[in-house]
Amino acid sequence: MADTEKEVLLEVKDLEVTYGTGRKKYRAVNRANFTIYKGETFGLVGESGSGKTTIGRAIMRIIPTSGGQILYKGQQINGKISRELDRKVIKEIQMIFQDPQSSLNERAKVSYIVGEGLMNVRPDLTPAQREEKVRQALLDVGLLPEFASRFPHEFSGGQRQRIGIARALIVEPDFIIADEPISALDMSIRAQVLNLLRHLQQQRGITYLFIAHDLSVMRYISDRIAVIHKGDIVELADAEELIAHPIHPYTRSLLSAIPMPSPRRERGKQLLIYDPSIHHYDTNPPAWRQLRDRHWVLCNEAEAKQWME
Repeated sequence: MADTEKEVLLEVKDLEVTYGTGRKKYRAVNRANFTIYKGETFGLVGESGSGKTTIGRAIMRIIPTSGGQILYKGQQINGKISRELDRKVIKEIQMIFQDPQSSLNERAKVSYIVGEGLMNVRPDLTPAQREEKVRQALLDVGLLPEFASRFPHEFSGGQRQRIGIARALIVEPDFIIADEPISALDMSIRAQVLNLLRHLQQQRGITYLFIAHDLSVMRYISDRIAVIHKGDIVELADAEELIAHPIHPYTRSLLSAIPMPSPRRERGKQLLIYDPSIHHYDTNPPAWRQLRDRHWVLCNEAEAKQWME
């Protein structure tokens, strides 16, 4: 299906996020642009400090933006918005956080942690109805309803992350921002959580913004992937296209860092180190260019010609 035929759920236009003021001013996100279509998983990948989590938190309205627009279902949700729209955003956009240990209140029982969101978006529910929804949310993520009476410290990392997913799902959101949801988990648990997220998407038609630093995970979970480096989105393409034909040197360096399953191939592979000084943007600044079908790269004219040879 062509992009023009798909329903746009979220659009980010020239987004800027700045921390600090004066001499300590630091631009964490620099004029980011992308569109997320309803029902897809959009991957945002980059190393630590690249600005990917900042974008997720700006969409959630956890941190303010300093420029640009975030449009959700055609309505701008960054900056000052009406109380009605704010309530809509809280209900329809949820976040799964990176660390399942620190993101859960250790002094609260699971029933309160999972059901807390319902108190804001569904105040009409009786305690019994809320309890039933908590029970169903736990079942949906593969946990026993009896776990509702326990505390987070009684669970493993994978179980705690499932509690976090249940907390996000219970308000029946249309859009979920998953911020490195598996990075704190053991390898054996990661596949379980990824499969759970995919199953819930197929079942409920949820749209994901999936944030991670690992391109091999992104290839498995994402429909399209955007690569971000120090606040700049440098490449965007369909997942398989990006893995098969990486163009930007930073994307190639990320791919070269993926461990090989074979020890012999791992020893023989070449690790690419990205050096930003290779770009000469003083006289010929970069622009967003389509170099292959549905494959966009941040580069200048000279680089576009060189990379397409």
